[in-house]
Formats: sequence, structure tokens, C-alpha cells
Amino acid sequence: MTETLVERQQHDHRIVQELLDERVELWTLYGSLGHLRPFAPGQPLESKLREFCQVLVDYISLGHFEVYPRLTDVPERRAKVQALANALYPDFVSATDAAVGFNDKYEGEWGQGLLNHLEADLSALGEALILRFDLEDQLIGAMAD
Repeated sequence: MTETLVERQQHDHRIVQELLDERVELWTLYGSLGHLRPFAPGQPLESKLREFCQVLVDYISLGHFEVYPRLTDVPERRAKVQALANALYPDFVSATDAAVGFNDKYEGEWGQGLLNHLEADLSALGEALILRFDLEDQLIGAMAD
């Protein structure tokens, strides 16, 4: 069954809103991790870091596998939006790769050796997330035009 224009617009709006809601949750958790410095093994750092990694994966997955394909895979989508999405794609993938790399490094068991890198890794991830937020905002803006 093919989506009507109204159904597609409603679906797009729901997905974008879900992405923005997850972005707020992710950024809030990111900030809460920063408040746990200096980083030391144990609670609450371990539980906050695991929660952060789960939300990070959910957020990255939603953007990469739901929102972005929605912008580029619909043949009748406006050419302006598709051109912008295609131009931003390399940076989008780079930001996604940084988030996946962070998750892979910190989702499992870790000790003090890994914690010695957490502050620098969080900083680099924060920069990648800010880039991704900017790219998403550009795409959302183009969709609204």
C-alpha cells in the first residue's frame, strides 16, 4: 500500500519529533555524565554510562535507519531535500561512526584503564553529536520549506 501525501507528512512529523525527543534525552544524559567527574569505577557512573549508551544507540539508529532513508528513498521527495541530504551524508556517517565507536568501547565491561580515556572520549563524542544535531536541523529545516 502506498502512503498518501498526508500520511507521509504525518509519518515524517512523528519520526522527526521522536528524533528530537531522543536528542533531548541523550543530551540530558550526556550532561549528567559530566557531573560525575572525576570519573571512578562503580555506581552511579556505570549505570549512567550504560543508560547513556543505550539511548545513544537508539538515537543514532533512529536517525540513520529511519529519518535519513525517509528523506532520500522516496522518489517524489523534493529535489532540494534530497540534494541536501546527499551533500550532508558523509558528515552524517562520520558523526554516526563516532557514536557507534564510543558505544562499542563503553557498553561492556571496563575498568580504570578505560576510565582514564572517558573524559576525552566524551568530549570528542560531544563534538560529533553537535555536528550531527546541526546536520539534522538543516535537513529538518529543508523539509519544512
